[in-house]
Amino acid sequence: MFAKFKEQLQRDQSINLSIRVRPGAVKTEVKEIMSDGSIKIAVAAAPEDNAANAELIRFLAEEFEVDRSCVAILSGMTTRRKLIQIRSEYSM
Repeated sequence: MFAKFKEQLQRDQSINLSIRVRPGAVKTEVKEIMSDGSIKIAVAAAPEDNAANAELIRFLAEEFEVDRSCVAILSGMTTRRKLIQIRSEYSM
């Protein structure tokens, strides 16, 4: 599901993604791409003590094959709607 985003990351060295998070799921997984272009992701962590954000970062880092330090939440730390930036290992 992330193929076009992975291509964009390789080309541009950085991408921003609009994410809608559903915490408290049984399994962390992409659910769908919404009509507005945002990506709906179910997260297997509670929205307490930053656990859901940490799980989202772990999941995206694994999916995009980058270090966790390359994934940043630009906005939405305490909301379900988040703007995420993913950088390739080599961008500064």
